[in-house]
Amino acid sequence: MAPVSVWENNLQTINYLAGYPQNIQQQAAELLSSGKLAQYLDAKYPQPHQVQSDKALYSYVNELKNAYMRNSPPLSQVRFDSKLNIIKQALGMHTFASRVQGSKLKAHNSISIAALFKQAPAEFLRMIVVHELAHFKQKEHNKAFYQLCQHMEPQYHQLELDTRLWLLWRDLSKTEVST
Repeated sequence: MAPVSVWENNLQTINYLAGYPQNIQQQAAELLSSGKLAQYLDAKYPQPHQVQSDKALYSYVNELKNAYMRNSPPLSQVRFDSKLNIIKQALGMHTFASRVQGSKLKAHNSISIAALFKQAPAEFLRMIVVHELAHFKQKEHNKAFYQLCQHMEPQYHQLELDTRLWLLWRDLSKTEVST
């Protein structure tokens, strides 16, 4: 039996790609074991984004919301959250609550994005924001949800895969450095 590299061994334990077909997982394993994943990501996504503060993130998310979801209620809060745990598959989180204030019903909509996306390529931040915005109209990950995501970002599915590859590469790079 051939020895298994750190990359391939960890690919089996980190389930960023668990929902993808075997051929996609195999291609990712080959990119990882050959050391070419970082080159692939750098070549495809060379531009970092400039959104570094909660205020800038609020403006960025609000622009997207107003472009594609004008009729949805306003956002109350948008922020980067250092406590979101990617191990539990939470890259972003949306909350919505309705409260009675006097004789009126007030809606509170907020979005939190994992703070690690401050270092992500611009396209990955956009994909996460689109995903969380889509949840305000579609609560479940169903066909209508993904159609809305693709309406807001036509390359949504490719960006989601590449974001998962970036997260995998990022985690495994840390593991390799510490061993």
